[in-house]
Amino acid sequence: MGSHPHRSLYSLAQQHGPLMLLHFGRVPVLVVSSAGAAREIMKTHDLTFANRPRVSNAEKLLYDGKDISLAPYGEYWRQMKSICVLHLLNTKRVQSYGAVRQEETALAIEKIEKLCSSALPVNLSEVFATITNDIVCRVALGRKYNEGTKFQKLLSEFGELLGVINIGDYIPWLAWISHVNGLNARTDRVAKELDSFFDGVVDEHIDRYEKGCHDIVGIKAEEDQNDFVDVLLEIQRENTVGFPIDRVSVKAIILVRASFD
Repeated sequence: MGSHPHRSLYSLAQQHGPLMLLHFGRVPVLVVSSAGAAREIMKTHDLTFANRPRVSNAEKLLYDGKDISLAPYGEYWRQMKSICVLHLLNTKRVQSYGAVRQEETALAIEKIEKLCSSALPVNLSEVFATITNDIVCRVALGRKYNEGTKFQKLLSEFGELLGVINIGDYIPWLAWISHVNGLNARTDRVAKELDSFFDGVVDEHIDRYEKGCHDIVGIKAEEDQNDFVDVLLEIQRENTVGFPIDRVSVKAIILVRASFD
């Protein structure tokens, strides 16, 4: 496959056609390389291909498949998708966060202006990563945490580990390699730190609710201004979707939304 697997797969598809069945160790992998074939799989036969493969790194980082991205297709997945679509990402709620986006964008522009006044080069990638992280923190979690640095670092490691192949998933008898090279230890550490972080976020919101304060600075917010954690905890308390969700499910949804927004 080389260092550019997408190019290698493209070359193979030119020789063998738009559908190729490869074997990565014990795992069969179907490679789809045309729009027509992708449409058949993603739309016509979407239920057949709805489940995700079990990957050890992802299971550790994503609460053993309780997040919407890895949960097997079924009642739990349908309910989690419904919560995200109807309660977290509906048009009214997304529009309500416009002020947050505008404020953080203005702060980023101001920061760029100050940086441009010096003779030093401006790292725009870093600026854009910071603004994205700050917006996500405020929308999903209610506020910035340590100016976003700790959370941003954790999410960076989280994303990196999701893309790392654990050889034991494909060749079980080589699973020991992930112990020797430190991959398992690193994954366990990041999973533990993220879980601790989100436990603190959830506890903070619960404490604020019990004190009768629905805004981080002590001002009661309108319902459509609540962050994702507020919405999920309200669903949990009121059982408004007719499907009980536990604390782990709340953290799993928050993690996925915060990671990929």
